[in-house]
Amino acid sequence: MMKRYLLAPGPTQVPPEVLLAMAAPVLHHRAPEFAELFGQVRNDLKWVFQTQNEVLILASSGTGAMEGAVANFLSPGDKALVVNGGKFGERWGKICQTFGIKVVELRVEWGHSVDPQAVAEALRQDPTIKAVYVQASETSTGAAHDVKTLAEIVRPRDETILVVDAITALGVFDIQTDAWGLDVVVAGSQKAFMLPPGLAFVSVSPKAWRLAERAKNSAFYFNFIKERDAQVNNQTAYTPAVSMILGLKEVLRMMKAEGLKAMFGRQSRLAYALREAVRAAGLELFPKGVPSDALTVITAPPGIDGQAVYKQLRVQYGITAAGGQDHLRGKIFRLSHMGYVDRFDVIMAMAAVEMVLKDLGHPVALGQGVARAQELLRAGQG
Repeated sequence: MMKRYLLAPGPTQVPPEVLLAMAAPVLHHRAPEFAELFGQVRNDLKWVFQTQNEVLILASSGTGAMEGAVANFLSPGDKALVVNGGKFGERWGKICQTFGIKVVELRVEWGHSVDPQAVAEALRQDPTIKAVYVQASETSTGAAHDVKTLAEIVRPRDETILVVDAITALGVFDIQTDAWGLDVVVAGSQKAFMLPPGLAFVSVSPKAWRLAERAKNSAFYFNFIKERDAQVNNQTAYTPAVSMILGLKEVLRMMKAEGLKAMFGRQSRLAYALREAVRAAGLELFPKGVPSDALTVITAPPGIDGQAVYKQLRVQYGITAAGGQDHLRGKIFRLSHMGYVDRFDVIMAMAAVEMVLKDLGHPVALGQGVARAQELLRAGQG
């Protein structure tokens, strides 16, 4: 028998309480009971997003919400500044091009964080740019971008919005939607929200709604105005993922019981402990910029194939992590610690990495990284 562990950066582990909530009998989505449920989760989502804006709930992956965050606010021929520092920054550019948006690409070396002044300079050079698209946490590289400072740059521009992909950031570290002036914030269920894939969330500011009223792109299913008008009445424009929303209610209950500050603190401690454990084992972290607390990205040692590490973790030890994408394939491997994760998940992950590297012939001293993680995570530390 082999016990399976899910430490990929999405989907992530789902708590038993949430699975049980989703196993309840299905509600009809036009029944009063669903309207009551939907009203509660809408309210609680505002708490997680730290906003008074409407937070739309969509039946899709996070990419559906990303698509909507282009189609609903821009028209063909409009210009968008896209921060491309990884696979998902690249995705913003591809979505924009699909909808006829002229992309001004700001390339950032993979693993680095964007320089906010480079964004400021791009906007100064071209004041016609209507939107800036960026990740708060670039999942493909493990780097975080300073969206608070980017918001300070974009906020004074009445005709420009900041759109943040927070799919692997929201619920992991502090994202203050209203206080920072983030116009559109996108999240997904299968990350820190501890749910299976299938729900996406979008917070929209009054400034962004004004652009939506004038946008000329076509959106039928991902029509945010239509969804807003339905959801303020605790309904959805189309059939929602009812069982997922039952699970979301339980997730939000758990989050509120822990509290935002404690939740961010826990995930920060886990991330720090794993990064320090990796260093103690003589390994190199991939991010050169600010590391995201959602996941740890490790550079494969010389002569070791990162894809082999990823595969061996799964096949030999039952741990599903993730490999590198595109030109990083074989060069890195990625371990998540967001959502339903505790200190022993981190200790186990480090132990497994050491064992796999030893199996593959790398001269790692077993227990060296594990000991560092144990020291940092034992009761009373941090």
